[in-house]
Order: sequence, then structure tokens, then C-alpha cells
Amino acid sequence: MLETIQSFWGNTAICRMLADVDLSWKTLVMYAIVIVLFYLAIVKKFEPLLPLPIAFGMLLANLPFAELIHTEKFLTTGEINYGDILRTGNLLDILYIGVKIGLYPPLIFLGIGAMTDFSPLIANPKSLFLGAAAQLGVAAAFFGALLLGFSPLEAASIGIIGGADGPTAIYVTKTLAPQLLGAIAIAAYSYMALVPFIQPPIMRALTTKKQRQIEMKTLRPVSKTEQVIFPILVTIVVCLIVPDAAPLVGMLMLGNLIRVSGVAERLSKTAQNELINIVTILLGVSVGATASADNFLQPQTLYIILLGLCAFAFSTVGGVLFGQVMYLLAGGKINPLIGSAGVSAVPMAARVSQTVGQKDNPKNFLLMHAMGPNVAGVIGSAVAAGVFIVLFRTFA
Repeated sequence: MLETIQSFWGNTAICRMLADVDLSWKTLVMYAIVIVLFYLAIVKKFEPLLPLPIAFGMLLANLPFAELIHTEKFLTTGEINYGDILRTGNLLDILYIGVKIGLYPPLIFLGIGAMTDFSPLIANPKSLFLGAAAQLGVAAAFFGALLLGFSPLEAASIGIIGGADGPTAIYVTKTLAPQLLGAIAIAAYSYMALVPFIQPPIMRALTTKKQRQIEMKTLRPVSKTEQVIFPILVTIVVCLIVPDAAPLVGMLMLGNLIRVSGVAERLSKTAQNELINIVTILLGVSVGATASADNFLQPQTLYIILLGLCAFAFSTVGGVLFGQVMYLLAGGKINPLIGSAGVSAVPMAARVSQTVGQKDNPKNFLLMHAMGPNVAGVIGSAVAAGVFIVLFRTFA
């Protein structure tokens, strides 16, 4: 009986952790990080839909000796043997295939397109320039990563954090630098959740009170014909110029076309609810599972977190400064605050523009005006992702 108990104890993860001090402290650190993410998602409700499953995926990946995922099967320099993974892999190995083959992010974009109203961008096409200007953070983080010693592939993956779009960051990273996927995904979604805290100080520093009080005219009505033509036209133009952006932009526009066509209400509701919810769970858990202690607890993770913060800050700066340019060109009729919404955090960034504007002028309603650059930012981040992939894919 005693031998049985000793044998059972010797096979427990607790016993093995006590025997391996290095494993023990690393696991405890990862548990602390998981607890912080749970706290932010559940208690603070900071963008909880993805951080919650990501945190649980991290928990599963760091259960000692459970071996629910084998990242070495995916990080091989040769061809990945998906047949072997399906036959012998564990649960998270199989779920991660959806990330590796690029399935989950485009499906997320399909749901985003179905939930998003593109009318503010159609009514004010100049918003596209604000969305483009807000990609400044992508370039800043890219060159900053190069200066810190990251490879061009890793720098491109880190840079896309500046687009403030989690699925896009995952899509680029799984292609160019999969070994950084856990750190980049956590950084991207953490800062997306912190947009209401990161952006307002920058917005106030780059604008005057008089500018923040500017009330903009109501946008013109957009016809159904325009709403239907827009996603089709954008898909053709963007995908002809940057074919590697087609999976993201194509699914985004398909989701929007389903929404505005008015003939596929069931598909629209499914894309907005069941589909995106299911994919969100699968994406979050499988991405979080890549953040094992050995991969995550590296000096480069801290650099990625810092570069991610810089990326968000520079994206906000780029959008607001170009908003200042448009303010001058329009003779003071455009509130430069809407430029901050050029980051791709839909619709949170647009709400921040509205909130900051109303603090100085309670009668100010900037939300719909800010949605234009916000939607443009989604398209801009997808295009930036396509550019990075086409430039660096041959080196991957």
C-alpha cells in the first residue's frame, strides 16, 4: 500500500515540480501572469472576449507534464506533418492547426465585417487618410524592433501590433515568427483593452481645448447602392494591389456585404454571433497555449510589451497629427480628435474620441465621424499585414 502511494505521489506534477526548481519558479510566474489576465478580463472587463480564453489557454499550456500542446511540431524548419499531428496530437495541437493554416483570423474578420457599419467611411472618404496615418505605429514598432536586434521577420510581426488589431497581428505572426505568437497576441489584446487609458492623454496633449470643442456636421445619408458597391469595390482594388491581404480584407468585406445586402439576414446573424463567438474561443485558447514558460519567459517578451506600447502611442500620434492637417485644410471644421480612431480597435477607439470630445463640450457627438477612420484603420491594418507578408514571406 505504501509503495502504491509513493508511486502515485512520484507521478504527480507537484512532486516533479518540487524536484525541478527551475520548472517550479517558471510555472509559478506563468500562473501569476494568468491570474493578472483573468483579473483584467473578469473583474475589470478589459476587452474580455479574447483575453479570457487566451489566459485559460496559457493555464492549460503551463500545467506541468500535461503536454496538451507540442509547439515543436509547428516550429520545425521543414514541412509540418499535419497528418501526424491529427493522429497523435493532443487537443490543443489540433486546435492550433486553425491558427497555423490561417483559418481563424479571416473568420474573425468575417464576423467583424458583419457587425460593422461602413456608412461613415463611405459618407466621408477622407477618413481613409486618417486610418492610413494611424499606421505610423506599425512603422515605428518595426524599426524599433530592428534596432533592438530582432530579425526582420520578427520585427514585422511586432510592428503589426501598432495596427491595434489582434486577429491581424496573429495572422502575420503565425506566418513570419510563430515562436513569438504568445507574447505578441497577449501584447496586442492587452493594449487594445487599454485604449481608453493610453489614448486620451496623447489626444489632449496634441490638441487645444478649442479644437476638442469643435462640433462637426451630420454626415450625409448613404444609399443602399453605395453600401453594396463599397465592399465589392474595396475587395477588388485592395486585392489587386496587395494579394496577400485578400484573406483578411476579402472576409471583412464579405461579412459587410452579407450585412448590407438585406437578403441574407440568417447568414448575417450567424456571422455576428455564433460563428465569431466559436472562432473567438478556439483562437484564444490555441494562441494562449503557445505561451509556455520556456517560450514566454524570455527577455524578448519584455521588449515586445514595450514596443507594443510604443506602437499604440505612435499610431495615436499619427492619427491625431493628420487630424490636425485636415483641421487646417478644412478651415477648422474638422475635429482632430477623430484621427485617434484611425487605430483598428473597433469600436472602442471611436468611443474614446467621443468621450474625450464630450468632456470639453457635452453637446459634441463625434462617434459617427470617428467610426469613419476607425473602419479605415481596420482596412489599413489588413493591408499593412499583406505588405509585410509579401515582403518577408520568402525569408520565413
